[in-house]
Amino acid sequence: MKELKITPIKNGTVIDHITAGYAVKVLHILKIPESTSAVVSVAMNVIGKSGKKDIVKVENRELDPKEVDKIALIAPRATINIIRDYEVVKKHRVQVPDQIVDLIHCSNPTCVSNGREPVKSRFHVICKDPTRIKCYYCEREPEDIAAQVF
Repeated sequence: MKELKITPIKNGTVIDHITAGYAVKVLHILKIPESTSAVVSVAMNVIGKSGKKDIVKVENRELDPKEVDKIALIAPRATINIIRDYEVVKKHRVQVPDQIVDLIHCSNPTCVSNGREPVKSRFHVICKDPTRIKCYYCEREPEDIAAQVF
């Protein structure tokens, strides 16, 4: 007998294959619960075909490209499913961009991008899996990318 732990959503977004333990960080990126009164379902440490994963379902919301890029940085194997009238109408895997501009802070407090200068943070992606990035200005590699996402 098949058991459903979370009910399907009529319209919205399902973020699947999130790295186990990172669902709360995805909620932070989506500014939940501050920015929504919609129903949100979270499943953590769900056993999937390739091991444990997290899942986030958000009703009546589709993600903007900036949110998807942030999710790609902390969960490079996540998939985004757009649901309309209980059907998956679009499904795609997130892609880590080659450059990251104005999505995360540099971990170097003296970096020019953290100062008073009107400079947006900028990082080069030096490895996509596992994700490793380097600051364009000071060349520091943040150890915990998820902690730097804003």
